[in-house]
This record gives sequence, structure tokens and C-alpha cells, in this order.
Amino acid sequence: MGDSLDHLSTGRTRLEWLSSLNTEFQPKKNYRRTSIICTIGPKTNSAAKINMLRKVGLNVVRMNFSHGAYEYHQSVIDNAHEAERLEPGRPLAVALDTKGPEIRTGNTKNDDDIPISQGAEINITTDDKYATACDDKNMYVDYKNITKVIEKGRTIYVDDGILAFEVLEIVDEKTLRCKCINNGKISSKKGVNLPKTDVDLPALSEKDKNDLRFGVKNKVDMVFASFIRRGSDITAIREVLGKDGKEIQIIAKIENQQGVNNFDEILKETDGVMVARGDLGIEIPPAQVFVAQKLMIAKCNLAGKPVICATQMLESMTNNPRPTRAEVSDVGNAVLDGADCVMLSGETAKGNYPKESVQMMADTCQLAEVAIPYVSLFNELRDTAKRPVSLVESTAQSAVSASLELNAGAILVLTTSGQSARLVSKYRPICPIIMVTRNPTAARYSHLYRGVYPFIYPEQKPDFSNTDWQEDVDGRLKWGLLQAIKLGVLNHGDNVICVQGWRGGKGHTNTLRIVPATEDLGLSGE
Repeated sequence: MGDSLDHLSTGRTRLEWLSSLNTEFQPKKNYRRTSIICTIGPKTNSAAKINMLRKVGLNVVRMNFSHGAYEYHQSVIDNAHEAERLEPGRPLAVALDTKGPEIRTGNTKNDDDIPISQGAEINITTDDKYATACDDKNMYVDYKNITKVIEKGRTIYVDDGILAFEVLEIVDEKTLRCKCINNGKISSKKGVNLPKTDVDLPALSEKDKNDLRFGVKNKVDMVFASFIRRGSDITAIREVLGKDGKEIQIIAKIENQQGVNNFDEILKETDGVMVARGDLGIEIPPAQVFVAQKLMIAKCNLAGKPVICATQMLESMTNNPRPTRAEVSDVGNAVLDGADCVMLSGETAKGNYPKESVQMMADTCQLAEVAIPYVSLFNELRDTAKRPVSLVESTAQSAVSASLELNAGAILVLTTSGQSARLVSKYRPICPIIMVTRNPTAARYSHLYRGVYPFIYPEQKPDFSNTDWQEDVDGRLKWGLLQAIKLGVLNHGDNVICVQGWRGGKGHTNTLRIVPATEDLGLSGE
């Protein structure tokens, strides 16, 4: 089971396919469609450790700019590049995750932890005289407009929801009178969440802007933009990235109700989305996170934009060699929902079992992908596409349709920007998508697209005034097929659907060719 013929004969509908699954089935090829993003921290910040993770499934290196100095983040970038130099292979992408606009408490006296009891009343204030003198009577927060946006009866969460306060009264422009909902401790510099309250923080802090400039200087491939609330936030980030960072992909992290409410306008502006379930699970009731995840992934699938599922996916493996059954199911269900990528945080940054965590995630994704009814999914995606589609998207649709009918071993895409590969990925073929490009940046960020295996073609673009265009195309096709066979995701002699343009550059993809996976593309017998 698992190829196009299996799906066409058994899996015309979702229920038919699911009812035919075999729990002991093992895929014939080491072919995983879902990309894995790993946060690099003290336990994994070396070229050797990064290559260890690459061997078991790492595709994208993530740097968390909520922690660490520039010197540390520079070392992560340098180690990622050194890992590629030491062990060449498929390209390794680097992602910068911004700290984002946030609200924090002030400091307690001497930075002590101060107990507070359930039912106790306290002033939550923006008065600067308490910024370094918080106690159980007055707690400072650094969001000056909190008294203007919050309402009586709303809840304020502190330290990832460990402490909760009910707003009893808006006393004045600086002070809220609140009641503590649970026993806990007031500590220094803890994060604050205001569920069901629209805040008017700027999209980017000065730190975020400096961090983005650091990313542009170091040619990161993507930015995970924290706490995106509206479409204009993405525009503001693009302005900071500027001309030098125009190829950097912006992934909007949806972490609050505002982001969910404004999701359509955000999706229109962004290159992709991350369902960031940590803060989202504090900002909205945890039971609703499940619905928000499915909603956002579905909308991204319909738009053909990549979506990442993140936070606590294999959390217990930070300290244990085996995950809980619920965590494995969470990863599998994210794949079934339609996530292009899944992400590990503390598991690989500070955990005791980083290699085992990535291996478990890779194995789970590969088996979960078998449970997807690809034929009915393709028909649904094609039927719901907004007409008229672009020429490139129409070509992508046709390529996936042909791959199903021919039981193709792969779809090979020649592309400059990666957009043709993204659109082929949108229609979720069963076979791998082999992307061949001369653009190293596009090759790296194409890990965001499910099923895409990017390869950087090593030869320079020729002068077509004295070189035949088709000769160059055939050279890239032959090279791409060879790389896929070497990787083990394509068999010699398989039918391959080739997607190419009629001339070079972006936006000219309009041609399909069907060739055998042989050294001569089947041309010698013509």
C-alpha cells in the first residue's frame, strides 16, 4: 500500500482509505514529506551535533531570539554552515524566531519571589516607581495602555498562566485593582497575557528591528515573526528586511485571539504561518486551540501557503527517552491536518535526548503520511481552487494529476524562486517533488513546502545566445534524477513528471514532460 495505484483502487474516499490501513506497514522508501524544524541550544550547538540531527531528520535550524546574545546566535549560524561544509547533501535552512512585542512584569525588590494567596487583592500598575519595587500590594507591568484596553471582569495571566488575576476595577490611568485567582509567587520580569483583550503594541520592538537586521546581514532563510496580530504587521517586517532581505520568507506566528480573528488578512500578506500553541493556549481556552489549529492549517492548505505546527509536540522527551502516546498522536494528527512542517523546541535545545526526539518525530511523520487519502485530498484541493488559477498553478495541478494516473515515481520541478514547487506541493502528490534550482536561498526555504526535496544545481547559468536552452534543461533534469536516485526516493526507470518553463526566469512555468528515470531521459531510442 502507499503508491498511486493503491490509492486509486482503494482510497477513492477518506473512509475507504483509512479502513484499509495496515498497522504493520513500513514504507518501501525512506521518503518523508513533512519537514522538521529543530531549535538549536546548548545541547546541540556544534557542527557535529547539527549533522547528527540532520542524519535523523533535521531540515531547518531555528534560533530563538527571546534568549541569547548576538555572539551566541552567530555561533549557531556558523555551526550550521560548517555542518553543511563538512557533510554536503541537501541544503540546511536557518530560521530566526523573533522575540516579538510582549508585556512583562517589573522586578521585585532584590528579585525575590514573593508569595501571594488566592483571593488577595493587588494593584497592577504602570507607575514607574514600582518598576523595580514590585511586591504583593503593587505589581508593575510595562504596557502603558493596559488601563485603556482592558475591561472589568477580564483575566490577566502572568508567567505562562501560572498566576491569574481578575480585574475588579479600573482605578485610574495607571492602576487596575485586581484579585488573585490562585496561589502563587510574584517574580521578576515574567510574561503577561491579556486574553480576549485587543492590545495596541507595535508590531516590532527596537530589539526586533535590530534582530531582523542581524538576520539580513547573516542571510537567514526565514523569519518566524512572533505575536502577529494583523496583516500590516507583516508589511512592517518587510520594510525592515528591505531590499537585501527580500528573499527571506516571513512566517507569521499566530499566538493570540487577535491573530486568529484577523487570520485572513494576515494570510494574504505572509509567506507562511506557524500555529504557535504555547501562548495561544493561554490567550484562548486550551480546548479551542484544537479548533484554531485545524482552522488555520485548512486555510493555509487552500491558499497553498506553508504552515508549521509547533509547541510541546514531544515535550516529555526533553527529559525522557520515550514520548507519551498522546504526544505521538499529536504529531501524527498535525500531519493529517495538513501541516507542512513540525517543530521541536526545548526537546533539541536543552533536552537530554535530542537525537531520539528528531528520530521519533521523523518516524511518526512518515507513518502518519501513509494515512492520508491522497486521491480524495487532491480532488478536494482542485475543486476548491479559486478560478481562474494562474498558468503556473494550472501546470502544477496537471503535474499532480498526471503523477496519480501514471503512478509516477517523482515530480521533478525546475524553478528559480521555488514557487512552482510550492504550487505542486499545494496539491499534495503521493510521490516526492524533486526541486532543482540554481538559487541557494530558494532551495533552503523550500523545506517549508511539504514533499519538496530541494537540490542546488552546481553549474552556472550559461549564456543562451550561444548555448541551446533545451540542452541546459535536459542537463538539469538528468542531474536532478540522479540526485533523487542517490537519495533513495526514486527508483531507476520510474516514470517522472518534469515541470519546466519555456524560458528562464520567474513565472514562466508552463510545460510538462514525462520521462523515465534513466541517464538519457529516454531520448536515445527516439
